[in-house]
Amino acid sequence: MTKVIVAALYHFTKFSDYKKLQDPLRKICNSEGIKGSLLIAYEGINGTISGSRSGIDAVLKHIRSMPGCSDLEHKESFASEIPFKRMKVKLKKEIVTMGQPHIDPTLNVGNYIEPSDWNNLISQDDVIVIDTRNDYEVAIGSFDGAIDPETKSFGEFPEWWEENRSKYQDKRVAMFCTGGIRCEKSTNFLLNEGVKDVYHLKGGILKYLEEVPEKNSKWNGECFVFDSRVSVKHGLEEGIYNLCYACRMPLAPDDFKKEEFEKGVSCHLCIDSNDDERKERFRERQYQVELADKRGKHHIG
Repeated sequence: MTKVIVAALYHFTKFSDYKKLQDPLRKICNSEGIKGSLLIAYEGINGTISGSRSGIDAVLKHIRSMPGCSDLEHKESFASEIPFKRMKVKLKKEIVTMGQPHIDPTLNVGNYIEPSDWNNLISQDDVIVIDTRNDYEVAIGSFDGAIDPETKSFGEFPEWWEENRSKYQDKRVAMFCTGGIRCEKSTNFLLNEGVKDVYHLKGGILKYLEEVPEKNSKWNGECFVFDSRVSVKHGLEEGIYNLCYACRMPLAPDDFKKEEFEKGVSCHLCIDSNDDERKERFRERQYQVELADKRGKHHIG
């Protein structure tokens, strides 16, 4: 069976007219049968795409021909089937939203640490380790001893830092995220805040799980990914988690056995978040999804 290639990428560069890049990029993705999501902003490009080897290569070649993108790096993993239902190329104000207009990763970022050197760094007593991801991502896996800011969105990180500055300002700070993009901004932010020794995991958790053997790993659990695989584990194999399609939170197999779970309608995390009227709408949506599946079609909604 031919495996589907999943390519995660980001690149910070200043596009003088990023809006003109949208249509050509969308056209080549569609012509090559690629599915996924790409964001373009003044500050660069970010996203994940999936498809055949030849299709992924063609799209990556096109992206690297875009202004300032010749040295774009990407990370690959595999899936048993295409983990996206469609292809989206969107224009955004930021390719990862932090809400800090003065942040510019093209000027300076923290020291990159290769996955092979990460364990040694985070084992040192004078280093604090900060997980820059959102709370629901942290809940299914993180590094030993990492600080969880308990943020609902990346835009909350500056406020969390301000509240905790006195504890960590003079520490050596190591940061990590899924693929590296959030750390480009968060390390630039900390440097601008006066923190002198800032480091981040090059290639993010995905690169660490790809390169570091499980027997040597300091990673616990699985890594949330923003596609239908939901999570990956060591070796970037598909994980055990699935989504609650009411609240979009990751659920472990045992969570589906809980009395609060109703497929497409609720789980133990959101059972009290929606009123009866909204749950009825979810039931109707789930009915349409199952009807489409019986007809051999995808329901997009």
